[in-house]
Amino acid sequence: MIAEKMKNMVANSSAIRAMFEEGNRLAQIYGAENVFDFSLGNPNVAAPESVKNAIVELLNENDPVVLHGYTNSNSGYADVRETVAQSLNERFGTKFAGKNIVMSVGAAGGLNVILKTLLNPGDEVIAFAPYFGEYRSYTNNYDGVLVEISPNTVDFQPKLDEFEQKITPRTKAVIVNTPNNPTGVVYSEETIQKMASVMEAKQREFGTDIYLISDEPYRELVYDGAEVPYLTKYYANTIVGYSYSKSLSLPGERIGYLVIPDEVKDSEDVLAAANVATRILGFVNAPTLQQKVVAKCINEKTDISYYDRNRETLYRGLRECGFDCIKPQGAFYLFVKSPVADEKEFCAAAKKYNLLLVPGSSFACPGYVRLAYCVAYETIVNSLPKFRELAGEYF
Repeated sequence: MIAEKMKNMVANSSAIRAMFEEGNRLAQIYGAENVFDFSLGNPNVAAPESVKNAIVELLNENDPVVLHGYTNSNSGYADVRETVAQSLNERFGTKFAGKNIVMSVGAAGGLNVILKTLLNPGDEVIAFAPYFGEYRSYTNNYDGVLVEISPNTVDFQPKLDEFEQKITPRTKAVIVNTPNNPTGVVYSEETIQKMASVMEAKQREFGTDIYLISDEPYRELVYDGAEVPYLTKYYANTIVGYSYSKSLSLPGERIGYLVIPDEVKDSEDVLAAANVATRILGFVNAPTLQQKVVAKCINEKTDISYYDRNRETLYRGLRECGFDCIKPQGAFYLFVKSPVADEKEFCAAAKKYNLLLVPGSSFACPGYVRLAYCVAYETIVNSLPKFRELAGEYF
C-alpha cells in the first residue's frame, strides 16, 4: 500500500504530462505530423554548438573521476561555482562569491533543496496564480502549506493588495516566477519594488524572516527588449533558483544552481543546510560533467529567434481566429482565455482536432489554457487551420 500522502499526489498527477502522453497516443493513430501537441515545455531548439564542443573537449582532457565522480562538496565544484558567481556579477552588478552558489539538479532540484532547508511543518509558502503546479507538491514534500494569491487576469501582474493581506506570522517563503510559466509575463520593476516593500514591512510587523525565492528557468528567454529585474537587488532575503534547461536547451541534463547571498538572514546557516539538503534528498551533487560543461559555456545562450517567430505566428494566428490572449514577453508559453467557462471542456473540444492544450486549472487559473510554443515552426503553421475550425464552434 502506498503512502497516504502519495495517494492524493497520484490522483492529481500532472495534467501536463497526461496531455503529453495523450499526444504520443494520438500520433500513433493519426501520424505525428497530424497531431499538434502544445502540452509540454520541452525545448525544440538545439543546444548551442559550443555545448557539444565543450563535452568533447572535457571528455578528452579530464580525469574521468573529475567528470563522473562525486564532488568534494555537495554544493558542487569550487571552480564552477566561482565561474557562475563572477558571471552574475558582471551581468547584474552583484557581489557574489563561489560560496554563494549551490549547484543543483535543475531548478526543480534547487527548489526542493531550499524548501527542505527553510520549512518547518505548517510553514506557509505564497505563490501568485497562475503558477507552475509543482510548487504545491514541492511545498507538500516538506509539510508546508501553499497559499495562493488569486490571478489578476487583466495583465497577470501579481495582486499585491491580496498578497499583503495573506502574509501571516507563518509565512516563511514567497515564490516568484518571472518570466512566468504559464503566461509569459515579466513582472515589472515597479511590481518587484512594491512586493519587496510589503515583505519588509511584514517582517518588521511579525518579527519573522520571509524569504523570497526567485524561480528563474526562463530568465534568458525574453522578447521585444523586455528586461527581467534581478531580485537580490531589491530585497535582502532573496534566494535565486536557476536552470540551464531552457537557456541552453538542456532540460534532461538536470543542471542549475541556487544563489544564496550573504545578505540573506542567517546566510551561513542557510548555505550549510542547503549543502546538506542536497545530499540527504538523494541528489548528492549536481551532475559533474554538466557542471563543467555549463562553466565552459557560461556566456552562451540558445538562439531564441526560433521561439520568437513561433510566438509571433501563433499569437497573431489565434487573435485572427477570435481568441483572446495576452502577448507573452518571455518564456515560450501563450495563455489563452477559454471561450467557455469550463476550460477543460474547451480542451476536450480541441482534442477533436488533434490540438492538445493544458487547462489553466493546472496553474490555479481556471478559464484559460496554456500552449507551449517550443515546437517546430511547421507545427504552428499547420495547426492554425485546425484552430480556425475549433473557433468556428464558439465564435
